[in-house]
Amino acid sequence: MSPSRHPSKNPSAMKMVGSLLALFRTAAGYTQRALADRLVLAEATIAAIEQGRRPLLPDLAQAMDQLLQTKGALAVAVANMPEIDQFPLWAESYIKHEREAIALSLYANQALPGLLQTWAYAEAVFRERVPSYDEDEIATKTAARIERQAILHQKNPPTVSFVIWEPVLGLRIGTRTTQIEQLRHLRECAQLPCVSLQILPLDSAHHAALDGPFVLLETPDHQHLAYTETQRGSQWVADRNEVSILARKYAMLRAQALTPDHSLGLLDGLLGER
Repeated sequence: MSPSRHPSKNPSAMKMVGSLLALFRTAAGYTQRALADRLVLAEATIAAIEQGRRPLLPDLAQAMDQLLQTKGALAVAVANMPEIDQFPLWAESYIKHEREAIALSLYANQALPGLLQTWAYAEAVFRERVPSYDEDEIATKTAARIERQAILHQKNPPTVSFVIWEPVLGLRIGTRTTQIEQLRHLRECAQLPCVSLQILPLDSAHHAALDGPFVLLETPDHQHLAYTETQRGSQWVADRNEVSILARKYAMLRAQALTPDHSLGLLDGLLGER
C-alpha cells in the first residue's frame, strides 16, 4: 500500500481541533467509546484525535458535526488548519526558482539530487534524518520531492545537467532492491531529451569541487544564480563573481567527468547489464 499523501498538519492546530472535539463531545453527552461506536471507529482513534496525535480528516469532521449538531464548526476548523511547511523558507525560494528555471546544473557528492530520486530512495533518505521525522512527515516530504520532478517531463522542460560523484551510486540507501531500482531510474532519466548525466569516476586524478555540492540556475530573464547546502543551512549566491567561480568549477567538473555515453556504460556495469 502506498504511503498516505494527506498533507501533514501543524501540531498546535491539531491539538486545538482535538480540544474542540472533546468539548463538543462532552457537551453532547458522549464518551469517547460511545462516539467511536456511533461513527464505527476505534475508541483509540477518537482519543488520538482529541490529544492532537492524529489529524481529523474532512469527511470525519463533517460526520461528527452532524452527529454532535455543531453546525459545521469542526469542518471549518479542519479546513483552516495550517499545514506543516514541506520545506524551510530558504528551500521554498529555491524550489520556486527551480520550477521556473530555463537551465539547471547540479553537482552531487553525498546523495542523488532530488530530481532523480525514486519514491523509495527519497523515503529512505528522509528516514535517515536526525532528529527523525514521523511517518506523516516522511510521506508528505517524499511526495513533495517526487512532484518536483514534473519539470523534467513538462512540454518545455529546462535544460538540466547533472554531475554525480561515483561513490554516491554505491551508497546503500534503503534496501538492495531500492538501490537497483534507483540505478535503473537514473538510467531512464539520463535518456530524457532535456537531461545530461555525467559521472565523475572515483579514479579521476582531478576533482574541481572538493568543497561540496552546489546548483547553478538560470532564470527566464537570464539571471544566473547559485545555491549551496550544508549541515548548517543553505545559501543563495547572487554575486556575479561568486556565481562565476562556481560556474567555472562546474565546467571543470564536466571536463573531468565521464561523457554521457560512458556514464551510461558505467550504470550498465553496476546493473550487470553490460
